[in-house]
Amino acid sequence: MKLGEKQVLTVVKIVDFGVYLGSDEERVLLPKKQVPEGIEVGDPVEVFLYKDSSDRMIATTREPKITLGKLAVLDVVDVGRIGAFLDWGLEKDLLLPFREQTVKVEKGDRCLVSLYVDKSGRLCATMKVYQLLRTDSPYKKNDMVRGTVYEINREFGVFVAVDNCYSALIPRREAYGRMRVGDEIEARVTSVKADGKLDLSVRGRIPEQMDADVELISRRLEREGELSFTDKADPEVIRRELGMSKAAFKRAVGRLLKQGRIMIDSGQGRILPVKK
Repeated sequence: MKLGEKQVLTVVKIVDFGVYLGSDEERVLLPKKQVPEGIEVGDPVEVFLYKDSSDRMIATTREPKITLGKLAVLDVVDVGRIGAFLDWGLEKDLLLPFREQTVKVEKGDRCLVSLYVDKSGRLCATMKVYQLLRTDSPYKKNDMVRGTVYEINREFGVFVAVDNCYSALIPRREAYGRMRVGDEIEARVTSVKADGKLDLSVRGRIPEQMDADVELISRRLEREGELSFTDKADPEVIRRELGMSKAAFKRAVGRLLKQGRIMIDSGQGRILPVKK
């Protein structure tokens, strides 16, 4: 019998409160409310094995949202003294211990986790999924992909599980906007590394992205009447204010200047719209 996995077991005994599955040497209870109608001794039943609140092995015919060694995005339904509890489709919520969290989670959050058996023989969740992600994705440069943010590192960037199974990174230089662990994002593949891991960007290809950047700056000027910085500003100021790189900002400003839509007040260090 394999804890945390779906398997087909045989009915060996029928009792008032359910049926026992397995063999004469090893058996597990399937509670009565989950016993298929008309079941008989010798019949096969597909079940998932986990431990109940009394730490006893028990079978269920309900479909778990995650199985041993697999990955899934689960909802945080509560936070207790020893960790968070996740909805994995079964009666007893799944424990995500504090030590297995890459960032503190709260009720209502969503997080990508894997299922494992802890030292005491219980099923638990972990957010430390890097080693489980695959590097054989079918994607190539400039493909658009979707994935889940599972870790954020100030030095390297934003780690993403593409399709919740492939290893990817949004390098720090490309990590624009506010992203949180658990966010589902859409991104563009900028490169496929030799080891199969993906580099991503949340920004589009330069021609299309420049159109969007020009529109963003134009709306900001319409709303506020000016930009209080120019393309000479510190890259972090531009990133914080507009969510784009200094290079992207300079490209967009250059187009707006060429179109005669803005003027740069170098003395005041600001950009102004040209009124027509």
